[in-house]
Amino acid sequence: MKMPTSTDPNDYEILIRRRGESDYASYCTQLAHMIKGQAHEEVEDAMKEFVMNYIASVKQTTTQD
Repeated sequence: MKMPTSTDPNDYEILIRRRGESDYASYCTQLAHMIKGQAHEEVEDAMKEFVMNYIASVKQTTTQD
């Protein structure tokens, strides 16, 4: 799988799924990454942070080239 090089956060889709009473999962299809947690906001915020960290690493890599 080729990793994306976009630095626009809007290019990364975050899907959130409720599994039971207090079991949630967020998934970013472009990065093929899943985060599990106890609350909707918890997994949403964690995935947004993951995406932003990924974007920061893409920006760092492109400035080093």
